[in-house]
Amino acid sequence: MKKIFTVLLIIISLFVVGCGKEKKETKYNIVTTSFPCYDFARAVIKDVDDIGVEMLLKPGSETHDFEPTPKDIIDIKNSDIFIYVGGESDSWIDDILNDIDKEKTKIIKLMDIVDLYEEEHVEGMEEDEEKDEEEIEYDEHVWTSPVNAIKIVNSIKEEIKKLDSENSDKYETNGNEYTNKLSEIDSNIRDIVNSSKRKELVFGDRFPLRYFTEEYGLTYRAAFPGCAHETEASSKTVAYLINYVKDNNIPVIFHIELSNGKIANTIANETNAKVLEFNTAHNISKDDFKNEVTYVDIYKKNIDSLKQALN
Repeated sequence: MKKIFTVLLIIISLFVVGCGKEKKETKYNIVTTSFPCYDFARAVIKDVDDIGVEMLLKPGSETHDFEPTPKDIIDIKNSDIFIYVGGESDSWIDDILNDIDKEKTKIIKLMDIVDLYEEEHVEGMEEDEEKDEEEIEYDEHVWTSPVNAIKIVNSIKEEIKKLDSENSDKYETNGNEYTNKLSEIDSNIRDIVNSSKRKELVFGDRFPLRYFTEEYGLTYRAAFPGCAHETEASSKTVAYLINYVKDNNIPVIFHIELSNGKIANTIANETNAKVLEFNTAHNISKDDFKNEVTYVDIYKKNIDSLKQALN
């Protein structure tokens, strides 16, 4: 019986290890809701053993459908720093904020760090029937602008330095190293936009990139706004986008990450435009998460796609 029990323990331990990285016990712990928050914090704490970061959203899953487990809520309350975006996708957090000990847990909300834009409805876009027209809603996808990403990383860096002053120099170095990479991304995008013959993007998908287009002076057409509940566009919307692509000789139709690309492919079939992915970094696949893909890695690929779309 003892031998059987030992074998079972070995099997269970192998299973646990095989299912992912074992959570490391650290002096300080950061909990984040989604990939941008996770990636920016991870960049700042790189190579510091005293602090760890975890992401509540499972890689490969849809941000807008996230529902926290009881364990998630406990992890938030026990964290030293809790980082979330804010907005509609994080509305569930409002219910637990009052229960968090603010003296123990520093709360960082990305939407508090940058200037906000209201959600926008452009010509041809599908109406969001669930939206309250009288209520002002701000676009929550603030990280999609690399300039905003720099501000966010710097804010996170300063809070982590306050938490663990002994490693302040390391956090400063790590944060500056990452923001330098983001500045290079920003510079490359500006060069592309400034030298391009066209200034518009077309998305056969949701459009969570208003902060990006505002930053670089681009216009856009899309099937849905960024937080739309619907994913099936009407024939009217699809027809509008097809005609827009034809009339303006648009060479590329975008879809966003983790999307089936159905609408984009339908438009492409009628216009001979190329379908490409623009990754907004709201979440990444399980493989990319395992391989420690970063926001910078993602935007380097976006730059290549942007060149094709604007030329």
